[in-house]
Amino acid sequence: MNYKFLLSVLISCQSICAQEVKQDSISTKRISYKELIIPSVLIGYGVIGIESDALKNLNTEIKEEVNENIDHKITIDDFTQYLPAASVYGLNVMGIKGKSNFKDRTLILATSYLLVVATTLPLKSITQIQRPDGSSYNSFPSGHTATAFAGAEFLWQEYKDVSIWYGVSGYIVATGTGFFRMYNDRHWLTDVAAGAGIGILCTKTAYWLYPKLQKLLFKKETKAAVMVAPFYNGKQTGIGLVGRF
Repeated sequence: MNYKFLLSVLISCQSICAQEVKQDSISTKRISYKELIIPSVLIGYGVIGIESDALKNLNTEIKEEVNENIDHKITIDDFTQYLPAASVYGLNVMGIKGKSNFKDRTLILATSYLLVVATTLPLKSITQIQRPDGSSYNSFPSGHTATAFAGAEFLWQEYKDVSIWYGVSGYIVATGTGFFRMYNDRHWLTDVAAGAGIGILCTKTAYWLYPKLQKLLFKKETKAAVMVAPFYNGKQTGIGLVGRF
């Protein structure tokens, strides 16, 4: 597997994304290069780890260290992967409003999750990395971690202007999800790192894409107005309806 090819594709896609955002910054969310640094580093680390002997050895050392302290597996990561995103809806129910309305945030989240699936599943099939527990060859990248970090970035985007601690708590939960993927012997560190980067990048992309998708999927709302007015034409009197649709 040529990790240099994957890295070049990643860098090209991010460069195009950043350039297009600057050209259309009025109608879309601006994404700066700085916002792409963390997800790029995480994904790059994971991709390089596919062929790097040093990172493979580190993966093995972490696996052995974790396995020494495992009494039994904890499958909490099956649920915590969705917790950051679910928190957005929970906060809104409690009256703590975020940036977007229900329709907008739901479509943004759906777009993010769709991008996560469209990215992780092909990569799992292409890379064919064996899981630490030897159960299958679809370890890279971690889908659970990607889902968790996509939700964490979603929480951050919706509530960073209310309080940064909402977003921070989401990232703590997402990090815990990645840890438990390794604790349960389901993923290597490189899988988790790449999954985290993919999740963050997918949500950032979803926020950037949404205004464009909105223009394609939804027509501008038309305002309807109806006015009741009496009339008299010299011979007859009555009531007329004047409408604008």
